[in-house]
Amino acid sequence: MSAVGWTTEVDRGMCMGSGMCAGLAPDLYRLEGDTAEPVRREIPEDERALDAADSCPALAITVRAGARTVGPRH
Repeated sequence: MSAVGWTTEVDRGMCMGSGMCAGLAPDLYRLEGDTAEPVRREIPEDERALDAADSCPALAITVRAGARTVGPRH
């Protein structure tokens, strides 16, 4: 696992503020008002970021490895 391997972002226009991501990975995502945001944009490779992207009911989370999208996985 590298120190910074992925980037993650939340599309605030799509986010419905369910809090699923913050519940699954509170060190990666947090609720800010009515929407979620990443705690930091650049993250180490972490399966929980993919789980959060997969679990987002609005599909508002994107996880990338360079230019390649790795999450959500569906």
